[in-house]
Amino acid sequence: MLLLLLVSVSTPAENYPYRSDYLWVTVPDHANWLYKTGEHARVEVQFYKYGIPCDAVVEYAVGGDLLASDQQGKVTLKNGRATIDMGTSKTPGFRDLRLTATVDGTTYRHHVKVGFSPEKIKPFTQLPKDFSDYWQKAIADNHKIPMKYDMEKVEETSDDVTDVYLVKLRVDNRHWLYGYLLVPKGAQKGSCPVVLTPPGAGVKTIKEYTTRPYYQERGMIRFVTEIHGLRPTLAESDFQDVRSAFADYLEMGLDSPDHYYMRHVYLGLVRCIDFLTSLPEWDGRNVAVVGGSQGGALSIVAAALDPRVKLCVANHPALSDMAAGSAGLTSGYPHFKAEKDMYTPANVRTMAYYDVVNFSRFVKCPTFLTWGFNDDTCPPTTSYAVWNTLSCEKESLITPINEHWTSDATNRLQMEWISARLK
Repeated sequence: MLLLLLVSVSTPAENYPYRSDYLWVTVPDHANWLYKTGEHARVEVQFYKYGIPCDAVVEYAVGGDLLASDQQGKVTLKNGRATIDMGTSKTPGFRDLRLTATVDGTTYRHHVKVGFSPEKIKPFTQLPKDFSDYWQKAIADNHKIPMKYDMEKVEETSDDVTDVYLVKLRVDNRHWLYGYLLVPKGAQKGSCPVVLTPPGAGVKTIKEYTTRPYYQERGMIRFVTEIHGLRPTLAESDFQDVRSAFADYLEMGLDSPDHYYMRHVYLGLVRCIDFLTSLPEWDGRNVAVVGGSQGGALSIVAAALDPRVKLCVANHPALSDMAAGSAGLTSGYPHFKAEKDMYTPANVRTMAYYDVVNFSRFVKCPTFLTWGFNDDTCPPTTSYAVWNTLSCEKESLITPINEHWTSDATNRLQMEWISARLK
């Protein structure tokens, strides 16, 4: 497999060149980019200008996944090619080859990660003894609060496939969340599976609800949510103001499991399923969750917390092995920083109650997981920590080339995976 990636200092990272004069090609000598611990990984590096091999000097550094470099060097490309020995790893994990070339006064960067016995990666995060009791009590207490919601039809985005509704749903006594409910046109009572799609990280409006109509075309109801209680019809300027105030929401209240910001978000997943299973169109059997990054994390959390979830799809889940950074190891998004004093004993204790690797221990339903190796947001080390912890029926799609994205084809494949397993 070839990795084609162009990154310039002035353009966003893309895994395939787009209107570019320059092209990196990197080819690990193992086709699947995987090695056993102790094996050396060698990568052929190629660099092209206008499709012509370029004899540039390439500086390189090698280090652990999102960790400091421990090996540096330079190579001169001959006929646009050179081979770099990345060395090896004695412990299961990933190493990252980081490349820099300056051509005609412009600096270009690229990287490629390879794995060493990643099937043996184990999470650093430990399971609290009262983990299950803690969340069962939290859910039971929250269920004492009656469900309440407002729902209004959105005529401007409804069409001949989907009726769109904007929903405001009470999570607890203090919090609400918004979501777009996408119902197949003409859906009959008791006819529709339901699919919950929690959001990726950030404070932002809900943008993707008009995409992926194939769920509704297959007769599924989809609920695409946000988590901050912000009406998605707010002007972008208003979101900018709130974004500034909530930029660090994943750090808020981290010194206590009871006060952490994400507590109401996790409980809100169960409340979303309460709402979806109360719809007259629900078929009474099928509940699925699907999401990426923070949404992938929340999908796994929902599947662990609520036995009504029968199918789980998660892309590169965030919030995984978060405390590993306290030991100088690769940690998952949001990559808490030691220099910000985020690894206090109280904070680390709270992280364990919210870490996806701990929720993955309790997932019982079939689960589909996707991740890429070149992801620096949700690194492959932490995706493997989740994958290796799951004991349920599971399938994976490993896409080494991917950074923090999935293709449209993969997104549709996940819908097909869900559709094929509906009861």
